[in-house]
Amino acid sequence: MANTTSISDVQAGVHEHHQTSPGARSINARDGHISPGEIAIGVVIGRASEYFDFFVYAIASALVFPSVFFPYDSRLDGTLYAFAIFALAFIARPIGTVAFMAVQHHFTRETKLTLALLLMGVSTAGIAFLPDYASLGTASIVILALLRIGQGIAQGGSWDGLPSLLALNAPEHKRGWYAMLGQLGAPIGFVIAAGLFSYMLANLSSLDFLEWGWRFPFYVAFAINVVALFARLRLVTTHEYSHLLDEHQLDPVPVGELMSSQTRNVIIGALAALASYALFHLVTVFPLSWITLTSQRSLAGFLQVQMVGVTLMAIGIVISGYVADRVGRRRTLGTLATMIGIFSLAVPFLIGSGETGQDAFILIGFSLLGLSYGQAAGAVTAQFPQRFRYTGAALTSDVAWLVGAGFAPLVALGLSSHFGLAYAGVYLFSGAAASLAALSINRAWNIRDN
Repeated sequence: MANTTSISDVQAGVHEHHQTSPGARSINARDGHISPGEIAIGVVIGRASEYFDFFVYAIASALVFPSVFFPYDSRLDGTLYAFAIFALAFIARPIGTVAFMAVQHHFTRETKLTLALLLMGVSTAGIAFLPDYASLGTASIVILALLRIGQGIAQGGSWDGLPSLLALNAPEHKRGWYAMLGQLGAPIGFVIAAGLFSYMLANLSSLDFLEWGWRFPFYVAFAINVVALFARLRLVTTHEYSHLLDEHQLDPVPVGELMSSQTRNVIIGALAALASYALFHLVTVFPLSWITLTSQRSLAGFLQVQMVGVTLMAIGIVISGYVADRVGRRRTLGTLATMIGIFSLAVPFLIGSGETGQDAFILIGFSLLGLSYGQAAGAVTAQFPQRFRYTGAALTSDVAWLVGAGFAPLVALGLSSHFGLAYAGVYLFSGAAASLAALSINRAWNIRDN
């Protein structure tokens, strides 16, 4: 028998679509089933686009910005200035999280993500079109800093709650596996970014690369961000996702209320993953700057070595899912923090021993990073009560990036250039020690698997 729909039914449906609140929308949603795998697709799409944008800027900070925006100073000082501006996004990110949580509270999740899209697009495209120091002088540096802050604020605003939703919907005894899926966005983003820069370096003259070639990856970043964020909007605005997000209370809570009862979870959650975040920039951004300053080896070739390393990272992330489901996240993170601490002792010998040692540093470092980073997000989000998880997971991630990674290239390069490579190892060791201390203090807390 054919289904029939009256004009009044259509009019009522249109009226309901435009007039209902988010809460009413979830009540009226059809009770469709969404598998964790479907949620994981949205997480990977969102994170891959974010990491691509992140790595495009990071690589440019090491290879391009010292010459383009700080030509009046030494290459070392120019790189340190570029890394200082690089860190501004990590300072701005929690500010963006708080500001956009307020937007979502007063409007909708869709409004928040759309505004984040606009800000990220303007900031990234602005960098692509930004005149160099020779054209604008100091104003170019000021604008670069403002655009970098804009990227950080937009990054905070782009939190969509899908990682928390994935963690809450993952099958029991497979939560480590599903926790690692979103982390695959990092190697995907790096491979694309490093591949673009490697191609430009290999096929353009130095003059052409510094004049216009470096801008192309920013154009691509802008396009990918637009497509990816609209894809995420399409996911989180469907009835099924809206129902799940509302059902799990994945809505923002006031930051004051969060911190009044969850400060311990925020601090310990951020420190537990510190070893991973410290290692993150020491195998991606810092080596590029060091090779540029101290070696004559091909930068395109070195980026290709890093691309091999990040492939090992992806394999390590997948393995971490299996391991965490069998031995637990806390034990996995603790073991890897210990291994990263041991690895930190070899940093000066590997980086300082020529191309073979440098390649070994990259391959071993990325492998350890994959195994540890695969479960870093799970450690960040698992401890919050359901009501606080949406806001708590976002702020804890912001703090972890700020403390562990935001200043890593600046500190590591500054210390190494003035006091020797051993201090880069000391910096990494301190991150591993902080993670082990946090996990030890938190033993009674015992990181949950939900």
